[in-house]
Amino acid sequence: MNITQEKNEGKLTLRIEGRLDTKTAPELEQVVRNELTGVTELVFDLAETSYVSSAGLRVLLMAQKQMNKQGGMKVVNANSDLMEIFEVTGFTDILTIE
Repeated sequence: MNITQEKNEGKLTLRIEGRLDTKTAPELEQVVRNELTGVTELVFDLAETSYVSSAGLRVLLMAQKQMNKQGGMKVVNANSDLMEIFEVTGFTDILTIE
């Protein structure tokens, strides 16, 4: 997995490339925990993400809970396979997905 960060005036975009699974989720969690100070808008760009496991969903949920306190969060560019995961797990009701 590769994470690209772009921070601009309170907006943080994290582009996730590869698989977000049990092995890689801790890395994303660390980035989220370290980078959210002063962030009012968090965007997860999943255009290059091939898979999200339950560990990855947990990190997204943790980020959503934090952003509920300090701003907003959205997930963009999720492919049909990822959308199916979000729908089956009920995450379409929890996350803002565009």
